[in-house]
Amino acid sequence: MPSPNSDTRAQVVVAYQGRQVFVCAQCAAVIALQDELISKAFSGRDGRGYLMQSATNIKLANKEERALLTGVHTVADVHCLGCNDRIGWYYFKASNHSQKYKEGKYMLEREKLVKENSWQIGE
Repeated sequence: MPSPNSDTRAQVVVAYQGRQVFVCAQCAAVIALQDELISKAFSGRDGRGYLMQSATNIKLANKEERALLTGVHTVADVHCLGCNDRIGWYYFKASNHSQKYKEGKYMLEREKLVKENSWQIGE
């Protein structure tokens, strides 16, 4: 995976055309399908966040142990592939058994995303 500081704008893929998506607020790269939203009740560094099943057009920083509100987790910051903006983190491992459901999921900052609908006028 590319490093968080590398220029990866040319690698952004057009995905999920005609579907409801979340896009990067900075560069409009598609980040996730709205259907992949698991929970809106998460806290990020910059405010509220979404727990997502999957994400696209992202790159991960190095893994690290981080003390979060729900305990220590092994995470990596998630950066937008289009603009390098840090948009959340990826959960690799949770030390607390009750938090294991987060493993393999993305916590994306609400303020870093824009919700786009695929509505067409006249449909």
